[in-house]
Amino acid sequence: MLVSIFNDVIGPVMRGPSSSHCAAALRIGRLARDLMAGAFDDVLIEFDRHGSLPTTHDSQGSDMGLAGGLMGWDADDERLPDSMRILRDTGVRVCIETVDAGDSHPNTYRLTLRHRHAQHSLIAISTGGGMMEVIAVDGFKVSMFGDCCETLLWVRREGHRLAQELATRMSADAVLVHEAGDGVVVEVKAPQFVSEQTLAALNGAFDISAVKRLSPLLPVLSRRDTHVPFTTCAEMLRHDAGRNTPLWKLAVEYEMARGSLAEAEVLARMVQIVRLLRRSIAQGIAGTTYDDRVLGDQSGKFSEMMKAGRLLDGGALNRIILYVTALMEVKSSMGVIVAAPTAGACAALPGAVIAMAEEMGLGEEEMAKAMLSSGVIGVFIATHWSFAAEVGGCQAEGGSAACMAAAALAGMAGGTLAQSVAAASMALQSMLGLICDPIANRVEAPCLGKNVMAASNALACANMALADFDPLIPLDEVIEAAKRVAGQMPRELRCTALGGLSITPTSKAIEQRLVAMKAAACGGCTCR
Repeated sequence: MLVSIFNDVIGPVMRGPSSSHCAAALRIGRLARDLMAGAFDDVLIEFDRHGSLPTTHDSQGSDMGLAGGLMGWDADDERLPDSMRILRDTGVRVCIETVDAGDSHPNTYRLTLRHRHAQHSLIAISTGGGMMEVIAVDGFKVSMFGDCCETLLWVRREGHRLAQELATRMSADAVLVHEAGDGVVVEVKAPQFVSEQTLAALNGAFDISAVKRLSPLLPVLSRRDTHVPFTTCAEMLRHDAGRNTPLWKLAVEYEMARGSLAEAEVLARMVQIVRLLRRSIAQGIAGTTYDDRVLGDQSGKFSEMMKAGRLLDGGALNRIILYVTALMEVKSSMGVIVAAPTAGACAALPGAVIAMAEEMGLGEEEMAKAMLSSGVIGVFIATHWSFAAEVGGCQAEGGSAACMAAAALAGMAGGTLAQSVAAASMALQSMLGLICDPIANRVEAPCLGKNVMAASNALACANMALADFDPLIPLDEVIEAAKRVAGQMPRELRCTALGGLSITPTSKAIEQRLVAMKAAACGGCTCR
């Protein structure tokens, strides 16, 4: 699947501490629900003991996300904090186990759902920033991203001939045949589901035993024969051919091709995201409360001291710090945020862009253009690497956010295309090797400080690029270097709560206090 700015980079709109855990898990749960046509009374969730999820699934929101998805909710549903309790109150039995599965991806979800008439299983991976891929259904190897209507047909014989008939009768993006043992599943990827009329016409000739329809989940759907103008920074610069096209215009051109959208629609979508982010920033500054978190409301006092002139003179940086911390507090209080590019790094990019735009007297359309500029830089990262801390540490989250924000700020200041790209390269270079070590297994600290650092780094690198500082290493090579560093980074330092600040005595004490508070609130249970 080709990367989309609105699917993979700036989005989803969500609640919860972690996009890899909450939003991706919710999408996985939604597809599992569709696989059962909404009817199930028993759910087994399994995590590989050598992955990241056994130590993080509860505190970072996988359980909450899965339960919300199994209920059929959206990622910004206000009921999400209570989703597991609500699911169980409907009579569904949920069991979560740690197993030796040998899964190669650290964020692998194994779900088995049952009711008295049927059982289905699903294996999926969370790939970062709320994106996911279903890699198996009932033992059949598949590849589903939630980017189209998926119709699955279980057939006892002649699967290939059925696939040919379906390809002839409807406009499908792909018709695939999956075989495992004696079973065959025909998968139809299309803008619409296989109709009842088509099924009725085929059922007499083919022994179709079951049909399942899995609804699309992403804001920008995929279609057959999609082509984008570039997928690397070097290709983008060649495409520009020295015209010095503003980075935001190149982003619009990319997304128009990827999503078959008009320029006005691309801009309008990003303006909507900017407005949502501005509301969330205001909510954070006004003050947030939530019991199950490490840090309380702190941005409010920062705002008061900034207005009173009692802070060191940081210029626009102080407003950036305020907006970044406000957004992080909204996230930690289960408010609505935008993964940009992830929930753990949701504040650095929009906080820097919106604060600086306000300092410059710019409006929401200019903010949206800057966010689009950041989005196309994120396309290069998402296409060739990952935003997931479980894969690359915080260099994949905070590093990517800084990289994207630096390009956005340079462009917003009137910098050239080359200067915007240079800013991105320098910002990511500055954050290679950054580990992910959440205190008390919550995505709050040192995440808040790392978001502030990423935004500060972005501002510094944007100014350096505007002054024609030499980044030396092209952006594509920096992304490749970050990917190599990720492969050399110990598992313990990649969002597993097994290293760094996560295992300090104070961190463990805070974690135990929060566990005890949660158990007391649930009447002594563990909400597992």
